[in-house]
Amino acid sequence: MALQLMKLLVTASTAVETVPSPVKFFYVTTGDTAAGTSLTIDAASFFDDTGAAATELPALAANNSMFNVYINGLLQMQDLSTYTPGATTVGSLSIAVPAGGEPILANTPIVLEIVNFAPTSVTTVTT
Repeated sequence: MALQLMKLLVTASTAVETVPSPVKFFYVTTGDTAAGTSLTIDAASFFDDTGAAATELPALAANNSMFNVYINGLLQMQDLSTYTPGATTVGSLSIAVPAGGEPILANTPIVLEIVNFAPTSVTTVTT
């Protein structure tokens, strides 16, 4: 019999689930916010999907989260907003209105969407 190279036959497959957990908060402005200024909204000023007042804004999971800000139904650029979760305070959202741009008018709806992911994976190895 001739010499043969002996090797293991191993196969593996991985199933990944992203498991998003979205939460939305709503606010309607009470006055105009001029260009070149910022609008800061504390957690207590927001209400949730049920209409109940928010008490605290959730933390963002490290490397597995995102937040979106919509003003009057339009998604805004990320660098205009600063999100502070409720770890040490109740939390807030600050929106910088660019100088030379349009103001945020009174009675404008603002939506804060926070999505934390809890990914899971299962790897099956067959030999």
